[in-house]
Order: sequence, then structure tokens, then C-alpha cells
Amino acid sequence: MHTYRIGDAAALLGVSVDTVRRLVDGGKLVAERDELGRRIIPGPALAAYARQMHRAERDSTGSSARNRFSGIVTDVVLGDVSAQVEIQAGPFRVVAMVSRESAEELALEPGVPAVAVIKSTNVVVEKP
Repeated sequence: MHTYRIGDAAALLGVSVDTVRRLVDGGKLVAERDELGRRIIPGPALAAYARQMHRAERDSTGSSARNRFSGIVTDVVLGDVSAQVEIQAGPFRVVAMVSRESAEELALEPGVPAVAVIKSTNVVVEKP
């Protein structure tokens, strides 16, 4: 079974180390002690908490897409027909090609909040 140190769990959840400690201390996230007495979080427990956390955040959007990344627009490159839009969503950089018309209608420019909604039949999964 894979386990995670508190800092690694915090990075994966997108929260602070103190938040993970409070979750463990409050009994919302299970932790064990390793051979050196450090708190570690079992992988299945972290996965269950992450699933629960994101289900609670999901609102009814009227969309079948489930992959939503809220962030801030960091760059927009307008072409004749299309536009390249960069969004920084937490630690993730999302780059999208949209029509120029859409980018202009949405008034996309650096600093504007945006949500990258991704629906794809092809997703590559890699292990770090």
C-alpha cells in the first residue's frame, strides 16, 4: 500500500500542510505512524478523502463534463481565426485553443478568472 507524508498529501489535495494536520487531528483524514513516529496517510484513505472533497465542491452546472479547473487567465494570443488561452489553475497550467470570436466574447485577458472545462475521450495517465 502506498503512503504519503503530510506535505505530499497537502500538495496532492491543493491545501496547506496545516490544513492536512487539522484534518488528521479532527478525524476527517486517517493517519498512521511510520517506524520513525512520523504521521503518514495511507493511499486509500487519501483517495477516499479527495473523492469526498471534490464531490462536495461540485455544483450543478448543467454540463456532462466533470473535469473543471478554476483559475486565472495568464496569457491570450489572438490569431486571425483562433486564440491560444493559458489558464493557471492552482499548480496546473492549462492551454486551450478557442475561436478568436469566443475569446473576444468572453473578454479573455490576463488577470480574468476562468474555468477550463475538459471533456475528452483520450486521457493519458502516467505515474510520476
